[in-house]
Amino acid sequence: MTATDRSLELINVAAQAAADKLAHDIVAYDVSEVLVLTDAFLLASAPNDRQVKAIVEGVEEQLLKELGAKPTRREGERDGRWVLLDYVDVVVHVQHSEERVFYALERLWKDCPQLDLPEDAKATQGRAAEAGGDGALDGEFN
Repeated sequence: MTATDRSLELINVAAQAAADKLAHDIVAYDVSEVLVLTDAFLLASAPNDRQVKAIVEGVEEQLLKELGAKPTRREGERDGRWVLLDYVDVVVHVQHSEERVFYALERLWKDCPQLDLPEDAKATQGRAAEAGGDGALDGEFN
């Protein structure tokens, strides 16, 4: 089984919205083969809590506007360090860059196929390192 067309549509809109809000290191995985609960994960990060929240708001706004999708669950918003948006078919993780390195979700899902994303989202790869991060995301997990 692979991610459904609806899941891919959600992932692409969410990835573009995250890129529009200057997210770093946007990547998506097709987890449909290993998880029953969802088809795909989208991971994005930002260097500060305020930007994490802005990315989350941008993703929610675009998914509602373009696809009429609302998250069924939202977690972590108060702290702004790791916000999870559950759209059933896809789960969006927006993490502070430090949490992204510490929890290393890429390592957990490295055996799952990466999904193709819009060009703007692809262009965010390595942005954390360019912005003065420690470079731990720049290709280490791929």
